[in-house]
Amino acid sequence: MLRIKRLYTFILQTFLPLFLMTFGICLFIVLMQFLWRYIDDMVGKGLGIPVLAEMFIYAALFLVPMALPLAVLLASLMTFGNLGERLELLAMKSAGVSLIRIMRPLIVTLVLVSVGAFFYQNNVMPIVQVKLYTLLYSMRQKSPELDIPEGTFYKDIPGFNVYVKEKDHHTGLLKDMMIYDYSEGFNNARVIIADSGRLKTSADKLFLILSLYNGESFENVGKSQANTNQVRQAVPYRRESFSSKDILIEFDANFNRTDESFMQNQYMGKNLHDLQTSIDSMSVRLDSIKDMNARSIYDASYVRTFKERKAQADRSPEQAGERMTLPEEKPISVPTVALNFDSLYEAQTTSGKAALLGRAKSSLENIRADYYFRAATVGDEAYKVRRHLTEWHKKFTVAFACLMFFFIGAPLGAIIRKGGLGVPVVISVILFIFYYIIDNMGFKMARDGVWDAWEGMWLSSVILTPMGIFLTYKAVKDSVILNADTYINALKNLIGKREGRKVERKEVIIYTPDYDAILPRLERLERESADYIASHKRWVNYLAYWRQGGKDHSAERLASDMETLIEELGNSDQNLLLNKLMDYPIIAGYANKLSKHMSPKVSLAIGICLPIGIPIYLLATYQRKLLRHDIMMVQKTSKELINMIYSLHLLKNNPDINN
Repeated sequence: MLRIKRLYTFILQTFLPLFLMTFGICLFIVLMQFLWRYIDDMVGKGLGIPVLAEMFIYAALFLVPMALPLAVLLASLMTFGNLGERLELLAMKSAGVSLIRIMRPLIVTLVLVSVGAFFYQNNVMPIVQVKLYTLLYSMRQKSPELDIPEGTFYKDIPGFNVYVKEKDHHTGLLKDMMIYDYSEGFNNARVIIADSGRLKTSADKLFLILSLYNGESFENVGKSQANTNQVRQAVPYRRESFSSKDILIEFDANFNRTDESFMQNQYMGKNLHDLQTSIDSMSVRLDSIKDMNARSIYDASYVRTFKERKAQADRSPEQAGERMTLPEEKPISVPTVALNFDSLYEAQTTSGKAALLGRAKSSLENIRADYYFRAATVGDEAYKVRRHLTEWHKKFTVAFACLMFFFIGAPLGAIIRKGGLGVPVVISVILFIFYYIIDNMGFKMARDGVWDAWEGMWLSSVILTPMGIFLTYKAVKDSVILNADTYINALKNLIGKREGRKVERKEVIIYTPDYDAILPRLERLERESADYIASHKRWVNYLAYWRQGGKDHSAERLASDMETLIEELGNSDQNLLLNKLMDYPIIAGYANKLSKHMSPKVSLAIGICLPIGIPIYLLATYQRKLLRHDIMMVQKTSKELINMIYSLHLLKNNPDINN
């Protein structure tokens, strides 16, 4: 029991430092991405260091849910990759400790991390999001810091365009200035030209003071005529020359914080309980709006009128008489008149038709505008409900992603057995990008109402969870599913690039080959190889191939006979003979594994019904070509072996030839 506790301590001591390191790295990376996204809202505003530091703190807290799953994936993959690379994982398994038992302390740790992530999402994130988005909004609303460039018009002062030809950076003097003042409208613009000037801010930072020297100003005195049909008349203007002139411009350069109450009422500022309460109330409101719209549309349509008339016509005469009977009078019958709208329209004059069409068009446009307004109202309410629902599910998906990424990273590291920051970082980035794309796609689908909220928000978890289960199962079974040599050998087998046969001379030979008995078997192998080549062409009929089930019994028998002969001749003490045995190919990998255990009828049904039968047939045709080449090598090698054995017999029976 003590040994297991020490093992747990060792695993935790290996994992926790890596987790803290990778969490810091991931948080820094996503923080830089956030900074790059909002850099335009911060640069050139004259914001102080405390404001920027506050924004970075809120941004770091806001990005914790994004960095946490990536850190778990990278840390677990590095931990088990290091254990596998240093053979510590192999030593643990050799001692009888299973992979699940090795992962047990980390599973408990990650469960606690996931629970903490949930409470962080539920209790901390609403506060952080409100403060961060309020601060960003305040930063966007702040006026930019004044820095008038040289040789171009500066447009960031509201109502003014300022042109400065040259600036004295030591004294702050602006030379050759041209100012367009359109604060009272473009039709009453004022143009000011000055030799020099200075620009400064008032003490309360609410006004700009523009001091101009040695210049002139031009402005219209009368208002411009809006009626273009009147005869154009000369508009009087005023020209003013000045040696010095001060212009006061409203320009709020202070940093004013926006009230947080507006953000707190949004979905981003609510915890799980508040979100559920808002969803319930907004759902009731949305249903009532839909009912009111449906009732209004029904009341304004012809369907209600037609149904009422039909119901009145379907009443029995007694009911109709009772309803229409006046005191001491006979029942009054209401005749049903069938109206022909086309004939009524054709009976109108041309002006009457135009008037009818105009009223119909106006009525349709009013109805369309009313429907658009109703649809926009329903759409806005439905969007609010969907955003609250996505935020509700997001409280759980981030916590679940931590566990999901652990069960992907830990078995993946145990399989690839590569530690450090090389391969684990590459694999982690690829998997996280895949997760982020799927998660973002599902979020947009849920936000736009294409899918239900739970379908979109849990899409990434549904896709990646089977991957974690599969990798954990393969790691527990010590599978070589991610071993590169396995796939390389399979690819070589597929294209016919296989390793050569190796036959070495045995130091101790117990049974010497009986060459007299082997010669007839070699001759039979040569004949059967020649018959196979003659009878098995490169192409085979599609139906005949599937009728045989993809099997080639003749090739299997030849391969079996060849292996038996190689095994017996491998006991020879003749080096030339052993070297010639290595020319025999390895006839393997040509069997169709899909139909290996299928009956001919099932195989034929697959070949006829499924489109997958065509590529399998084409692959089998290519492999048939490789098989024919190998059988030709069997024939050639068998013939050469027969000649070599005859030569050895001749030398053995006639020693004088050797002398």
